[in-house]
Amino acid sequence: MKKIVFVVILLITGIMSAQKNIYENIRFDQLTSNHEVLAIIPFIAHLELEETVDSEDLKILAEKEGYAVQNALETYFSKRKKRKKFNVDFQNINNTNAILAQNDIDYTNIDTYTTKELCEVLDVDGIISGNLNLNILLSEGVPTDFSILDYFSGNANYGRIGVKISDGETGKLLWKYENAISKKTGKNTTELIDKMMKTASRKFPYDREKRKNRN
Repeated sequence: MKKIVFVVILLITGIMSAQKNIYENIRFDQLTSNHEVLAIIPFIAHLELEETVDSEDLKILAEKEGYAVQNALETYFSKRKKRKKFNVDFQNINNTNAILAQNDIDYTNIDTYTTKELCEVLDVDGIISGNLNLNILLSEGVPTDFSILDYFSGNANYGRIGVKISDGETGKLLWKYENAISKKTGKNTTELIDKMMKTASRKFPYDREKRKNRN
């Protein structure tokens, strides 16, 4: 019984924490009234690994993590798109990355471009982007063994992720969700994104049915 109560408390705490970590622009409906297509771009990753890694190798690993999140988000939205009626479509990431490359934009310089510039290049209405801070290579998987003591010792904390949506016309931040990365958030990038976005889905702004119910 105590174990069940503890699990329930963890779930409630997780939901409450998720709501606090979500920001939505008060003018969201107005700014996105004509949105049809969003592009998911590679995330900017910052790695602080325990093992010593050459600076050039670290850049390569960070880039790999950034593209892994981009891929995982596309997988998540594709699955949800089949079951739910989003107000928008999501540009195929292969097309996104190809168009960026044709315009000499890649992982090393994408953060020097504004949202408006990227949206013009990609011919989309908004950008899904974000940052990733990790002390482990999430794309390669994390230890699956679980101990409640890990949460008190800090051994379960692997970093933090922030997902944001920005408007292409104004460049304004429309929505943002931040979440800590730990053993309970998933054993790899795909599972992390799936669990994280499911937690945030009650507030995901492009879900037509949920916005109708809220209004």
